[in-house]
Amino acid sequence: MGRILSDTLEKKRQSLPDASGVYLMKDGAGHVIYVGKARNLKPRVRSYFQDPARLAPKVAAMMRHVEDFEIITTDTEVEALILEATLVKQMQPHYNIRLKDDKAYPYLRLTWEEDFPRLLIARKPAETGSRYFGPYTRAQSVHETIRLLRKIFPIRNCTNMKFKNAARPCLEYHIKRCPAPCQSLISRDDYRAMMRSVELFLEGKAEDVRDHLVSQLTAAAQELDFERAAKLRDQVRAIEEITAQQKVARDAGRNLDAISWVVDRQDAFVQVFRVRDGRLTGREAMTLTGVDGTNDGDIARAFLLQYYGRAQDIPAEILIEQLPEEPEDLMGWLRETRHGRIDLKVPQRGEKQRLLAMVRQNAMLARDEASRRLEVKDREREDALLGLKHALGLDNVPDRIECYDISNTQGTESVASMVVFTHGRPDKSQYRRFKIQSVQGPNDFLSMREVIMRRFRHQQLAEASVHTKRFATTPDLLIIDGGRGQLGYAYKAMQEVDASRVPIFGLAKEHEWLFEPERADPIILDRDSPPLKLLQHIRDEAHRFAITFHRQLRSKRNLRSLLDEVPGIGPQRKKQVLRHFPDLKALAGSESSVAELAHLPGMTTKAAEAVVSYLRELYKPEVEKET
Repeated sequence: MGRILSDTLEKKRQSLPDASGVYLMKDGAGHVIYVGKARNLKPRVRSYFQDPARLAPKVAAMMRHVEDFEIITTDTEVEALILEATLVKQMQPHYNIRLKDDKAYPYLRLTWEEDFPRLLIARKPAETGSRYFGPYTRAQSVHETIRLLRKIFPIRNCTNMKFKNAARPCLEYHIKRCPAPCQSLISRDDYRAMMRSVELFLEGKAEDVRDHLVSQLTAAAQELDFERAAKLRDQVRAIEEITAQQKVARDAGRNLDAISWVVDRQDAFVQVFRVRDGRLTGREAMTLTGVDGTNDGDIARAFLLQYYGRAQDIPAEILIEQLPEEPEDLMGWLRETRHGRIDLKVPQRGEKQRLLAMVRQNAMLARDEASRRLEVKDREREDALLGLKHALGLDNVPDRIECYDISNTQGTESVASMVVFTHGRPDKSQYRRFKIQSVQGPNDFLSMREVIMRRFRHQQLAEASVHTKRFATTPDLLIIDGGRGQLGYAYKAMQEVDASRVPIFGLAKEHEWLFEPERADPIILDRDSPPLKLLQHIRDEAHRFAITFHRQLRSKRNLRSLLDEVPGIGPQRKKQVLRHFPDLKALAGSESSVAELAHLPGMTTKAAEAVVSYLRELYKPEVEKET
């Protein structure tokens, strides 16, 4: 039996167009919980609203929460694919497969826009004239690559400010790790020629680099320039040593990526082996989350879309365990992204199949290692919670632990944080933030009293208000970030709201001692004990959450006061600017900022020019410093 829909939802379902596009499934609160792409929106979206028994378990579970949907039509399937990838990245919907920690992946940046380029770590590519390599899923891989290249090539690593103001060669020159371009001991052309070899090496063309260096070595020897020949000889040996350590895969293909994965519950452990010029030049290990209830075709599609949507190097051939369903649009997108031909293959025999089997074996090892780490962490959490029960004299193991901290700057923008750990893990959906309302000035004691009273009064009102139901669960243990003072005021507040039955302790940072109300002696835990490490983790998380909120409010206040200085910008215009452009520094750096501002309600071109001119002058020193 199909689902009974509201009149509004039924009308939207009946009016779906025969067009390609993207659909967004929303829950009762209006949050997007799934983003999908369709070659034809009408049959695809309608297929969700049928008998749950005929749906896949994951889809059926999702549809129990769907109360509305939205569609965005596109001219082509490739456009729909790109839009889907963008929306998934921005919104991180709960029921979509997501590449974990996508924003954190670093790149290697080769700064060609500088006369004497450097190798830097960048968090995202930018149009600056630099060349980017990556992304790398492990920051350690980036550091190892830079160390390796600086061992082979004397690449400068000083800042532009130090380079400009250098009075003499630094230590790096004397230990032969830099040719001292700051002192003109190497010409610009010679230095950049060396960096071209670095670029080729990062492209996986180590053999080309070696051949080039050998030809230079021969020429130097013929010219009797033995000092230069010795340096080139050392570089050639280093490259030969490195390439000899790489697994040869010439028979599988000269330039390709081999991708495989294994699934364990909600995660897929993915391995990507990069083969360039017939050699294995890199390996990436990643995790896709939210894969439970999905097939290998869906996993392949989600990974290819998210991984190659940010990759700087896409080879002409990709080997994969399973082709995605309807691969034509994905192939078209890959061709457009690469600006060239591309083959997506599932090898059945030969060297390519054996290479893919090796990738899968590594994915299995990554899964097993993650499972072992998880088991160790689970045991450590159990030991820590059990240790807390005994050390603090609790009746039960503390399943829900809440910790509170106060943050302010000389009493301004005073805020508090409430962090929650469930089963020894951070439960971020339960975190709460408070603006202090009744306290003037820097008084952490009274601020803590206010927060604790508000928290437990919310719990008393939980049955009467949907808003306060988030506070309905009684904690098994309360931790106050501070000593006897904060603890005393928090305990008085709990007595006033009839919550004193909940165990409460203060954790003083100076000695890491625990204090208990109405007890003179502190509880001193071993510095290396699991219970204390868990409490420190909880306390530090509360401090981080509080200070982050405080900085947000302080930054917002400062931004508001900045715009007060701009002629012709009153309260309404200031409100519009801050609503649409919360990052004023980014607005100052945008070439189209005047036009964008002028389109805001109540704004004029003259007022927009005044805002942009003021902000550019304000941020000019900071931008120059970054440059």
